[in-house]
Amino acid sequence: MKLQPDTITDKNVITGYGPEFVQVNGADYRGNLAVLPDRIEAGWTAGGFDALSAADFATLAALGCEVLLIGTGERQRFPSPALLRPLIEARIGFEIMDVPAACRTYNILVGENRNVAAALLFDPG
Repeated sequence: MKLQPDTITDKNVITGYGPEFVQVNGADYRGNLAVLPDRIEAGWTAGGFDALSAADFATLAALGCEVLLIGTGERQRFPSPALLRPLIEARIGFEIMDVPAACRTYNILVGENRNVAAALLFDPG
């Protein structure tokens, strides 16, 4: 699905997504990545959902965002609360959703000039 931003031109916006990719400002990315308004952090974790660790969430906590959207693939899946501890301790608000919802929500929050990141997880196929 392609997404078109209304007026955002100086920040990273998600312009499209599919089961194995996401487009940021028209460029395709495959594999797990974190998208922030001013940068892209490719490879925030190497494995799929089942391989997530507390260290992966510590990496996300260090991004410096206030709100983190965690896209868990084609469907919403909830990580163990113990894995989320680094986010809770860093007082980062987070939402867990599927990748399409995370992409749409990220664009809305970027449009509102929020300090947001979307951590998108694509399970290896």
